[in-house]
Amino acid sequence: MAEGRTVGLTGLGTYVPDEVLTGEEIGEISGIPEEIVIEKMGMREKRVCPPDDDHVSDMCVAAGREALADAGVDPGSLDLVLYHGSEYKDHVVWSAAADVAERLGADDAYAHESYALCAGAPIAIRHTAAQLRVGDIDRALLVAASREEDLVDYADGDASFMFNFGSGAAATVLEADPGDDRTRAVVRESAATTDGGFSRDVVMPAGGSAKPPSRETVETGEHTLTVPDPDDMKERLADVSAPSFLSVADEALTGSGYERDDIDFLALTHMKRSFHGYLCDELGVDDGGQYYLDDYGHVQSADQALALREGLDLGRVADGDVVLFLAAGTGYTWAATVLEWTVAESSAPSKPPE
Repeated sequence: MAEGRTVGLTGLGTYVPDEVLTGEEIGEISGIPEEIVIEKMGMREKRVCPPDDDHVSDMCVAAGREALADAGVDPGSLDLVLYHGSEYKDHVVWSAAADVAERLGADDAYAHESYALCAGAPIAIRHTAAQLRVGDIDRALLVAASREEDLVDYADGDASFMFNFGSGAAATVLEADPGDDRTRAVVRESAATTDGGFSRDVVMPAGGSAKPPSRETVETGEHTLTVPDPDDMKERLADVSAPSFLSVADEALTGSGYERDDIDFLALTHMKRSFHGYLCDELGVDDGGQYYLDDYGHVQSADQALALREGLDLGRVADGDVVLFLAAGTGYTWAATVLEWTVAESSAPSKPPE
């Protein structure tokens, strides 16, 4: 681990919209049998946003308020607001980070954005912890949100692996040397790897400079996510995904002075049920040491915080536990971060303050 100040996670916040889409409903819309959606794809239900409410910035503000309340800090004391969620936001070519900082009252913070798609949480923690350790900043708020469910066409069988996309947000407060009485977790080491050979396997065909939006692209439905060659991607990904997940997990654990057997709680990206089970088995994690997000779906880089929040509420995370954030995002990037939990009970309110 790099020498410098101790980095503590002092606040955790999450937010999900009220509206629910069930696995049964997804089956009816897509034509995929209900048992496949629920059992294989791992989708009992997920949260979705109404068209005119719960935009990415709104959800980030709600989760951010909860995290700040949990940490017991004033937004005016923040040095950094970092957004690491979906690129699909309230507006195109727009800084959600700046908007969230303004709405929270983080008047002395600078704001910027970091994109690693669904691998965003471990990487955002890694980069921010490095700044905190060397004294570049003292306190940061990390926020992420996703409503990429808006971009899913349930009639497109090629995009079926994205039918689990759900909506929600997460936020964490990271501080340098916060003291034992305020530290909920100590941030240890991280690891990441990228295989850019998958960079063009998941795309929204139109809307960028390669194919600007037009009446034609709207009429032909080119503004939803799809996979140009799903069989090819699946075949290539099968050879590298599991080894990459395990490689970054091992690297982060070893750098933190741990092994697989030391993991007490695994906060993992939502994926099909069988692969989730495989990774848990390989990492030596039983049912009491993880939370499967089949009632949330895949909420991009908010997955790890949502799983951790559930783990805390269910008493699956205790004082002294080793928590592993493990994620992957299309592109393809795999990332992991180790946390040493020090406080099991959250002081966060059930609803963020107005």
